[in-house]
Amino acid sequence: MYAERLPPHDVDAEEAVVGSLLIDGEAMSRVASFLKPDDFYQGRNRWCYEACFDLYQRREAINQVTLAHELGRRGRLDEVGGNAYLSHLVAMVPTSLHLEHYAQIVSRTAIMRGLIQAAGEIAAIGYEGRPDPEAALTDAEKILFRLHSAQGKGGFVPLREVLDQYLEDTANAQTTPLERRSAPILTGFADLDELLGGMQRSDLLVLAARPSVGKSTLAVNVARHAAGLGGTVGIFSLEMSREQLAQRLLASEAGVDSHRLRLGLYTQEEEGRIINAVGVLSDLPIYIDDTPLASIVEIRGKANRLWQERGADLFIVDHMQLVRGPQLREYNRVQEMGEISRSLKGLARDLNVSILAVSQLSRAVEQRPTHRPQLSDLRESGSIEQDADVVVFIYREEMYYTEEEWESRFEGRPYPRNIAEIIVAKHRHGPIDTINLFFRDRYARFETLAAGQGAR
Repeated sequence: MYAERLPPHDVDAEEAVVGSLLIDGEAMSRVASFLKPDDFYQGRNRWCYEACFDLYQRREAINQVTLAHELGRRGRLDEVGGNAYLSHLVAMVPTSLHLEHYAQIVSRTAIMRGLIQAAGEIAAIGYEGRPDPEAALTDAEKILFRLHSAQGKGGFVPLREVLDQYLEDTANAQTTPLERRSAPILTGFADLDELLGGMQRSDLLVLAARPSVGKSTLAVNVARHAAGLGGTVGIFSLEMSREQLAQRLLASEAGVDSHRLRLGLYTQEEEGRIINAVGVLSDLPIYIDDTPLASIVEIRGKANRLWQERGADLFIVDHMQLVRGPQLREYNRVQEMGEISRSLKGLARDLNVSILAVSQLSRAVEQRPTHRPQLSDLRESGSIEQDADVVVFIYREEMYYTEEEWESRFEGRPYPRNIAEIIVAKHRHGPIDTINLFFRDRYARFETLAAGQGAR
């Protein structure tokens, strides 16, 4: 009779992970984005890592003293073996240099255990003998998809890689690190840069609007300009895939209708412009992470890594309401959004970078006689207004009036077709004001008003 086989695990690697964190608590940023407490097989190692993980989320120091205190507060210190066990963990690893290697071992064995569990669930479906085999296969696929999705395989991908794939797909139907600077990052729109003095480092800037007004487009335009001046930009695209984001950049750069570009319906002359645009964009230091529903811990960890490896200058988060906050029972959604905005502000300060966070506005805008947004419209949290150094709204009157309605209500005033008001509603370092830009929707870009009106 065969002895029962233990699931895959590596206790030595688990102990090495916790020991490395006790030696160097700041190293948590290197593994927090992919290693979860549930990945640990042995209970006491899981409790230790979970306590370290929560200390990291609260931005508290991680060392033997703080871990012992946290475990004691949870009533787990004696269960893990007390301070003697923590001392053993510190003694077993001389350095935190190989932390990521140990963490990958722990993560890999957790995936194998998940695969074994999924196999059992799929086997149970088979034994049920359902009359509808298609439904059974669908449920089996869902189990495997759930396992695959839970691994959070996302990470920053260079824009060059996305565009290379785009060219390859079309045919079938690294950038130089920048020296860290202290200068502000320019948006590329002269009036806005003059008003703000550029995007200041360590600042959290919030760009908010109602759906389909152009906030993601403006954020991407800012990323393109910042990278064109040599800044390294990281984009967390929680709503659009990296392919969709790359196509927006390509349409804007090449001056080709974004809809026709997506369908491949462009002329030979436009194809030449697209090829040239790919060459220009591929050399820009833009990195894209399109992990859906990323947690704030994952964002902080990945941003930290890009900053260390490439010297990042600007991070864009699109958008805030899709970020997952700390999964704490006592948090409601408003408190969760408050923690997200505070964490983004803390990240900007820690890395001395600008963070441009795209945000939705509440429906209260639609219910007022004047639809122009105000700070109280920031969705789900007053903390966003409090934590942000700059709050910018996009308002387009043409979204609320047809041309006929406009003429009857505002006789003599020209219809504001493609005119976008960029409202700086909060500016911690200077004045507030409104500037106008021209929104060229077909090409997924904003332009200065004179240039846009002169080239329709």
